[in-house]
Amino acid sequence: MAQEKRDYYEVLGVSKGASEDEIKKAYKKLARKYHPDMNPGDKEAEEKFKEVNEANEVLSDPDKKARYDQFGFAGVDPSYGAGAGGPGWADGAAGFDFGDLGDIFGSFFGGGFGGAQRRNPNAPQRGESIRASVSVTFTEAAFGCEKELNVERSEQCPTCKGNGCAEGTTPEVCSVCHGTGSVQTRRQTPMGVFASTSPCSKCGGTGRIIHQPCPDCHGQGRVRKRRAIKVNIPAGIDDGQTISLRGQGHAGKNGGPNGDLLITIMVQPHEIFRREGTSVFCEAPITYAQAVLGGTLEIPTIDGKVKYDIPEGTQTGSVFRLRGKGIPALNGRGRGDQYVTVNIETPKNLNKEQKEALKKFSDLLGESNYEKRKSFFGKKR
Repeated sequence: MAQEKRDYYEVLGVSKGASEDEIKKAYKKLARKYHPDMNPGDKEAEEKFKEVNEANEVLSDPDKKARYDQFGFAGVDPSYGAGAGGPGWADGAAGFDFGDLGDIFGSFFGGGFGGAQRRNPNAPQRGESIRASVSVTFTEAAFGCEKELNVERSEQCPTCKGNGCAEGTTPEVCSVCHGTGSVQTRRQTPMGVFASTSPCSKCGGTGRIIHQPCPDCHGQGRVRKRRAIKVNIPAGIDDGQTISLRGQGHAGKNGGPNGDLLITIMVQPHEIFRREGTSVFCEAPITYAQAVLGGTLEIPTIDGKVKYDIPEGTQTGSVFRLRGKGIPALNGRGRGDQYVTVNIETPKNLNKEQKEALKKFSDLLGESNYEKRKSFFGKKR
């Protein structure tokens, strides 16, 4: 009986969330420890060395690592959980090494040479993940909230507990493919024995036959259900980010784990505020008199209005900072700031008296207080 494989993270002695650098360091340490040159004649060390290399091959490759994290060994080794080749197959190909030809012809004919193993159709399979989206307001994204999401998903049939059979019955192993879900045909050629693989026609590739299907799931082992799922939106989440609810996706097959529910957050734009990370930005219009004389403004923030004193001689485009009035950090550590850009609003539709008063003020002021104006118009080409 084949020895059960150890989890690759366990083999390297790292956590599932380990960084690429941590995985590399762990591999180098263990490879050095179990290297055959360091342990001549030690069969146990040799097996450990092979195990460490196999784990590193998967975990050091981002694509393979992602598949392993999602599907386990079956995601990176198609033969994992599969039975051996058909009776007599190994004898028929004995003494002939097809090398790369086995891979080439195998890709054309679905099985290839050398008794290639296939995934067991009755092995546990992880359920598919479900993707959904939730719309939240600007302030809901800032402070967090709870939303209810209606999801239609497949669940394990409660009547048959997922085996697809009517009560009191069990599935029968297919007598043609012997539970493998596929059949092989062999043909002698000048190059050697050639085999092609195809799904078993008797069981439809499932490897088993259900004579009395469950009346509720009709032999599928899963039923469709619509569920209302409550989702906790964390404070500080941003537009386009995804929340993963483990095990809330479609049910797995043959006792496999459920998939995940992946929820993409869509933040509605705000009429006043815009956001960059944990910083909030807005624009505040001020009067000409406020810009010249200074004054107290009531600035809107996501917490409500706060008072802020602007100094005399404030220029349009000036930016003021309100500390701690931005978005809470997603990790819960502090808050960002709010940045307020002031713009002087020029009055329109002045009456005669207002225009005369403004002209008199301009004459009294002269040109001496306009430093930028003097430097700009006083320049020579």
